This record gives sequence, structure tokens and C-alpha cells, in this order.
Amino acid sequence: MSIDPRADTGHATGCADGVVNGTDGRPCSTVHSSQIPSNPNYMPDNVLVAFDGSPLSERALTYALETFPEASITAMYVINPVTSIIDVEAGGLPVAEDWYDNAKDRAQSILATATDLATEYDVDIDTATEVGRPARAILEYVDDHDIDQIVMGSHGRSGIDRTLLGSVAETVTRRARIPVTSIG
Repeated sequence: MSIDPRADTGHATGCADGVVNGTDGRPCSTVHSSQIPSNPNYMPDNVLVAFDGSPLSERALTYALETFPEASITAMYVINPVTSIIDVEAGGLPVAEDWYDNAKDRAQSILATATDLATEYDVDIDTATEVGRPARAILEYVDDHDIDQIVMGSHGRSGIDRTLLGSVAETVTRRARIPVTSIG
């Protein structure tokens, strides 16, 4: 997918405003005109991959590993207190007492999957776990860690997570000041 700086929308060729993945299932880089690098050979130095262990997040990480082989890649998992509250309410007091430890264990397990996938490409990646609202946590991490490219799935696992992460991808795409590639 190529970036057309002449396009009125300033988005990657083939992507409509607000669309976070191409209709043919290929990755779609949503790039606002102010984010278009002036160097046609631009490659990011620091890439953040939002990683929740879903098949789309695995595809996003694979895309980043193949497309940006020289970049430093960080796979990030966000512990969302909202989904944890839902789990606590469903599980009762015993779950409430251990929700954060359980969420950290889950994050470590999911990020181990990311590390294993990167090892298949003979690449070392960094991992990060943040707590908070996913879109906000991703954007704050980007600002605090000199990230210059985001890669993420267009939606997450299923049910409430899919709905929440779908809105996360849209929010990140709209608010990021750097290029965002959404894998659909």
C-alpha cells in the first residue's frame, strides 16, 4: 500500500477516511497528511505493536517484523480495568482480591507469545505492560517512548473485547500524531 501525499484526505491510497483496514484484508496505513514522511525511503526507528494475543495482533506483529526489520519493536499489552471489573463481578470476591495479579499473569503469558513469534523471525523485541484505558495507554506510551510507527489489529478477541478494541483501533488511528497501520 503506498501513501499518496496528493490525496485530499491525506490517507494511504485505498483507505477511506475512518477506515482502519483495507476491504481486501490487506493492511491499511492510515496516515494523516501532516504525518506523511518527506523522505520516500522513510523507515521508522521505533515501532509499537498493540498485542492482545488475538490472531489479528499476531498478524500485526508479523507485519511489523517483516516490514520494519531494522526497527526496534515493542509489543505492548494493556490491562484494561473495565474488563477486569466485568470479570470481578462475574467471579465474585475471590476474583476481586486477585484481579490485578491475574491480569499481570495473563499479560506476561500473552507477551511471551509475542516474544516467541519474534524469535521465529530471529528478532529480539521489547515488551511492555500498561494499565488503563487501552487507547489512552497506547497514545501515552507512544509520546513517552519516542515511537514513530504504530501497528495494531483492527479489532481484538471477541465479544466485549472485540467491541472495545475495535473502538481502540479507531481512536488510536484518529488521535495518533504518527503513522498507524491497522491490520484487518
